[in-house]
Amino acid sequence: MPIHDPTRIYATYFIETAYPLAEAATTMAGEQSTGTFLRVPGETDELRERFAARVESIAEKEPAQTASLPGSGTPKNWDGKRHTAEVTLSWPLHNIGPSLPNLLATVAGNLSELKPFSGLKLLDITLPPAFLTQYQGPQFGVAGTRKLTGVFNRPIIGTIIKPSIGQTPEATAQQVKTLAEAGIDFIKDDELQSDGPHCPFNTRVTAVIEVLNNHAARTGKRVMYAANITGDLDQMLSRLAHIEANHGTCAMVSMNSIGLPVMKIIRQHSHVAIHGHRNGWGMIGRSPAAGMSFVAFQKLWRLAGIDHTHVNGLRNKFCEPDGSVIASARACLTPMFPAPNKGCEVMPVFSSGQSARQAPDTYKALGTTDLIYACGGGIMGHPQGVAAGVMSLHQAWEAAAQNIPLSVYAETHRELKAALDLFGA
Repeated sequence: MPIHDPTRIYATYFIETAYPLAEAATTMAGEQSTGTFLRVPGETDELRERFAARVESIAEKEPAQTASLPGSGTPKNWDGKRHTAEVTLSWPLHNIGPSLPNLLATVAGNLSELKPFSGLKLLDITLPPAFLTQYQGPQFGVAGTRKLTGVFNRPIIGTIIKPSIGQTPEATAQQVKTLAEAGIDFIKDDELQSDGPHCPFNTRVTAVIEVLNNHAARTGKRVMYAANITGDLDQMLSRLAHIEANHGTCAMVSMNSIGLPVMKIIRQHSHVAIHGHRNGWGMIGRSPAAGMSFVAFQKLWRLAGIDHTHVNGLRNKFCEPDGSVIASARACLTPMFPAPNKGCEVMPVFSSGQSARQAPDTYKALGTTDLIYACGGGIMGHPQGVAAGVMSLHQAWEAAAQNIPLSVYAETHRELKAALDLFGA
């Protein structure tokens, strides 16, 4: 969605309504700027001219057969048709200034509750570069994450601590040691592992980073460990400081648990990469008729300061189709602002049921190796062990980059062959 006026905020929506489309779009614009359900005395023409939202475009789509969401109304003398469309609205930046919390109230506030709509979903936003005066964006992003891990010209191969929860700090550190010796590039806590009494954060992180520091001193390879700092703000700042004091390189945050203002503060204090986990995303994005798309969602968090974020994976264990996964990853790698402004690109993280078998299709669809390829069972479950699991992923991506079918490459690479025998070609 191109910027037409760099002093305005643009948002595009899918809408479903029984009302005439122009009337419905005008209702949206009024509700989210100067208007209410009737004209009030203070709403002068001058005020509306300066502050009202504008309907920029309406592109009608195929009609809906039934209402997608409950509770919607119909106009008098309704003809029985439910219209759908993509509608773009815009607001002057001076309504709210460059503020992400107030941006959310503007583009995703009460709209979804309005009775004229049986479907309304935020699809995309385009923001003025002025937002960069208040938000730092990613500190490391794609290039910085590659520098921190020392991995170039291929995907960063990663995994998740499993079992997700229940291990002691010592057992966690031992698993990390095994993974590091197997050649892994990136390890993250599961989002369920935080600071419970069975595995306290400080004890776990001290033990894990000591293992990784020793590994780096011995081999020259520094594995990135994303420790889950999610909690109340004071806890998060304390945990972040603990990571940095132990010479760690990454902190993980459950984005939907903490909110944009807290992420902004974490970014301001952080000297390590921020791994943004999107757990809870299904509540926001799963419905085609409500919530918001990941394309819009990730822009907010990129500005707030994350360096990586999850996009699911091809043929994943969740409900998201492959086309949506690739669109999400492309969005993460697409600049948010025109040159010469900062692009805010972040590293997409492919995860959820990934193994050697999805590598060629992922590479073909995305067209780049700028990603973290995180496999749990795809590494831990390899029949020849963890090291063979890591090696099978390297081999799969080598085959993908050389456009060699996996089955052919597996003929001379036993780790890949074992992975394909287990997970399917």
